[in-house]
Amino acid sequence: MSAVIDKQNPRGGPSQSMKLRDILEDEIVNGVLKPGDRLDEAALAERFGVSRTPIREAFKFLVGSGLVETIPNRGSFVASVGLPQLIEMFEVMAELEGMCARLAARRMSDSETGQLRTLLDHCAAANDKGDPDAYYYENERFHDWIYRGSHNGFLAQQARQLQMRLKPYRRLQLRVRNRAGRSLDEHRQIVDAILAGDEAAAAAVMKDHVRIQGERFTDFVATIGKQIDGAEA
Repeated sequence: MSAVIDKQNPRGGPSQSMKLRDILEDEIVNGVLKPGDRLDEAALAERFGVSRTPIREAFKFLVGSGLVETIPNRGSFVASVGLPQLIEMFEVMAELEGMCARLAARRMSDSETGQLRTLLDHCAAANDKGDPDAYYYENERFHDWIYRGSHNGFLAQQARQLQMRLKPYRRLQLRVRNRAGRSLDEHRQIVDAILAGDEAAAAAVMKDHVRIQGERFTDFVATIGKQIDGAEA
């Protein structure tokens, strides 16, 4: 039986379209929906018990993240995303976030570093719950605060745009066993470097935190294998 999206949207809670986006993201990166599959608005609206409007809004987010492509007069389809492209995107993301951390170590005010510590505490609380998705959303807020703390609007904009493209894969990474706990330890190192004003350390730790390498690379390949296999079939 297909899930029905709750139509209630309490203040601060995710909208219907955001809930739909997260569900469809999961199905795409886990191979339930395969590259080339057509996404039918009417069928999805019936499946989730909603109108077509939140379905269309969810599609817009998915197009922005590169998971869905819309072809004029044909409709919306699951896009093909190859592993080499994903690795290249993570390499660029590591450089952008490293630059954000370096500038944040130089430019963050006392009030901003205080909020950074608070966001780190929120990450720790989410990790304690053992819910990788809850941790992801706190992780997202933590990283965005560092983008803001760079006090470079253009850099922050570029980081957010690429972060949106990589969002589903970063969410999936956190479902690897013990990854959220390791991520939290890395967050603590990042905060320590920023609070110390150590620009080089902040950049280096952040790059290592984001970059896919070593065991993390093999875990990543294994985790997204279904989606990649479908793209290459």
